[in-house]
Amino acid sequence: MSAQAPQRRPRAAAPRPAAARTKALAAATPPAHAAAGVPVPIGTAAARAGVSQRMVRHYEALGLLRGVARTDGGYRQYGEGDIHTLRFIRRARDLGFSMDEIAALLGLWQDQRRASREVKRIAQAHIDDLGRRIESMQAMQRSLQQLVGCCQGDGRPDCPILDDLAGGGWG
Repeated sequence: MSAQAPQRRPRAAAPRPAAARTKALAAATPPAHAAAGVPVPIGTAAARAGVSQRMVRHYEALGLLRGVARTDGGYRQYGEGDIHTLRFIRRARDLGFSMDEIAALLGLWQDQRRASREVKRIAQAHIDDLGRRIESMQAMQRSLQQLVGCCQGDGRPDCPILDDLAGGGWG
């Protein structure tokens, strides 16, 4: 006779607070107007694009988001194309592109007859700029490491870090 190990039942997850359940349900269930392609107000568009309402207004003011519809009361209404554009802008910002670069990339994205060489040129110039900025930051890091290494960090008032800052680093 062999002894069988008792079977374990999976533990039930701890109940979530009502607010968390509501938020999870809202995230999992798109609103009816999202599926129907009905224009949505700025708050909904911003949330779906992952940006703030303030940034939506800013992108519109910069001309990155054009032709936004308005209700009779003057409220902005955003369609799926607008939300897709906002996501494009957000991703470009996440990659560190400047607003001018984003404007150029948006124009190229919206031009179905574009040549990819221009997109690549913009991206490569951005990579080169990032490389220069990284080198500059690494030089700053080395300088600070050297200064921290020279500082005793004790109770004495003299400090090579402050001396360097006061002397403008030309010391």
